[in-house]
Amino acid sequence: MAMQVSRFTVRFGAKYFKLSRHLQREFGLPSIGPGRWHSGLQCSNHSQRYFSSDSEAPPCRYQFPERASLPDDIKKVIDEVEEKAGFVPNVFSKLSRRPDEFRAFFMFEKALMSKETGNLTKADREMIVVATSSRNKCLYCIIAHGALLRIYSKNPVIADQIAANWRTADIDDRQRAILSFAMKVCEGEELEEDDFNLLKKHGLDEEDAYDIGAITALFAMSNRLANVTMLRPNKEFYLMGRVPKEKK
Repeated sequence: MAMQVSRFTVRFGAKYFKLSRHLQREFGLPSIGPGRWHSGLQCSNHSQRYFSSDSEAPPCRYQFPERASLPDDIKKVIDEVEEKAGFVPNVFSKLSRRPDEFRAFFMFEKALMSKETGNLTKADREMIVVATSSRNKCLYCIIAHGALLRIYSKNPVIADQIAANWRTADIDDRQRAILSFAMKVCEGEELEEDDFNLLKKHGLDEEDAYDIGAITALFAMSNRLANVTMLRPNKEFYLMGRVPKEKK
C-alpha cells in the first residue's frame, strides 16, 4: 500500500524533478520523472503507522497501562519522575507493563548510573550510553541519554557529536579512552591488557573498567528492548540541555 505523501514530500519531489530535468538538458543524464520518483515511496502499513510524517507516531508498539492500574510502588516512582522532569519518559511507561522487570531494571540502572563511588562522573556514564546506543542504533536511548549528557556536561553539542561519530567528537584523551573501552565491550571484541592500562593512565582503575563494561552491557539490553518495542523518545528530550533554562 502506498504511503500517503506529505506536503514536504510533494515540495521536495517537485524540486527534485526540476533538478532532474535540468541535469537531463545540460548533461544528457536520464530524467527521473514524478512517477518513477514516487514509485520508491511504497511502504507497508506497519512502516506507515510508525514513520508517517503526517501524523503523530505512537510512542510504543505496546500499549501503555493506565497508571491507576499499576502497583503502588511503581506509581510512586512514576509520579516522582513526572514531578521532577515535568513529563513521564516513555521508558517508564513501557517497562511498567511488567512490574517485576520495571523494578529490576531501574534498581540496576540506579546502582550503575547514580553511584557515588568510583572515578566516572555522571557525564562519563551518560557518554558511554550515547556512544554505545548509537552503535546499537537505538533512537530512544540516543535522544534520552543525549539530553542527560548535555545537562551533566553543560555542553550543548557533545551528545550530537558522539552519537554521529565518537572518534571525531571534541572530547579529551580521558573520555576517548573510556569510549574506546566501552565500544570494545559493545562490539564483543576481546579486551587486552593495554585497554585496561590505557584507562589506568587516565586515573581509572579496575572497578571503573567494570563500571564501563556493566553500563555498556545493561544498555545493550535496553537498546534492544527499545528497538523491539519501537519505543520513541518524548519530544521534551530534544531541547533539554540545548537552550538556557528559563528562570522562574
